[in-house]
Amino acid sequence: MILAHPVNEHLMTVSTEIEPNVTTEQGLRALAEEGHTVEVLCKADPERKGPSWHGLWIVRTVGHDGQEKILVTARTRVTQNAIKVREFKTATGVISFLVGVGFSQASIPMKDGEKTSHRLVSD
Repeated sequence: MILAHPVNEHLMTVSTEIEPNVTTEQGLRALAEEGHTVEVLCKADPERKGPSWHGLWIVRTVGHDGQEKILVTARTRVTQNAIKVREFKTATGVISFLVGVGFSQASIPMKDGEKTSHRLVSD
């Protein structure tokens, strides 16, 4: 009879000791409230399709120490232990996300490689 261990204790220990450079939406909100900068990065020049802009944007936080954390989806595949960067395909999606975090204004970069910064807390 073969018994399978449901959890590898060594892997759990390792994962708690390493601070990943990713965060979920909930973690990003908390970091923004602590004063971290939230950056929107344009990864592909957007195109206008009717009244909407479609492109590719990602979001990250930057702490006072310069440490970056990229926003990832909370949904992961347990079998592959996959982490996927959260991608926004429309400008409206970026705006909705930023307003949901608590920003009263949203600035979105419109050229590949550009970024914009947002802060909830002023120095």
